[in-house]
Amino acid sequence: MADIKASDVKALREKTGAGMMDCKIALEECQGDFAKAEKFLKEKGLAAVEKRVGRATNEGKIFTKSSGGTTVVIELTCETDFVARNADFIALGNQLTSMILDKGYTSVNDELTGKVTELASIIRENMSLKRLAVVKAAANETVHEYLHGDKLGVIVKFKADKGSLFDDEKVKTFVHDVALHIAAFNPGFIGKSNVSPDYLKEQEEIFLKQMQQDEKLQGKPENVLKGIVAGKMNKHVAEICLLDQGFVKDEKQSVSKVMADVAKAAGGSLEIVEFLYYRVGA
Repeated sequence: MADIKASDVKALREKTGAGMMDCKIALEECQGDFAKAEKFLKEKGLAAVEKRVGRATNEGKIFTKSSGGTTVVIELTCETDFVARNADFIALGNQLTSMILDKGYTSVNDELTGKVTELASIIRENMSLKRLAVVKAAANETVHEYLHGDKLGVIVKFKADKGSLFDDEKVKTFVHDVALHIAAFNPGFIGKSNVSPDYLKEQEEIFLKQMQQDEKLQGKPENVLKGIVAGKMNKHVAEICLLDQGFVKDEKQSVSKVMADVAKAAGGSLEIVEFLYYRVGA
């Protein structure tokens, strides 16, 4: 049997996070070969992770990072809030966003999930890289990221008729405020043109059916019912579409109206291109 040094056991423990006795056994099993012992422990850890896969991961954090016009957002989940606040868990989230940016990844892959599994085998709690998204800013575009606490993140991309518009302080403030608005109201779409025609048709049919079943409206002409339905549809669109919602800092004005006023004052035009709303567990 190989002579196992206490310093090697300590080094393996620091590298893997496994218990001292587990590290000693691994080194003995692998004849003192450090790399093989590390793999041995990982394999044991992976087996433990597999047993935990079915356990719910409703806690976690949202991480974002930007570099060179590219912004990444990920949802990294775990079983308990205690682990979500763990320094190693937070370091993993930051490492993953950096890897995604550096390597140009656009979806979850084996390398990323491997990093998650490694930490899960050490902490002994089920974890998952639930989702990720990458948003890139082209010419005359800007991407703004906003984290509300640890569990809610928003990414919003704007386009202007000229890039210099984004240097205007009022435009910068508005861009940030729109991110706050999205975090507060979680709109389903940017505008009505982004809503599926099938969805709109179905919703209109639902409202019409409700009107026909309302005793107070019995005997009303069809054009009256359609007028009521049109009003209900306008209200519904205003509730689900970002541009039509009352602005978070002035609900008497729509987001689109405030955006037009801010852009005009800055000497240009603005457009919201896309947005992402990430909430842990949603």
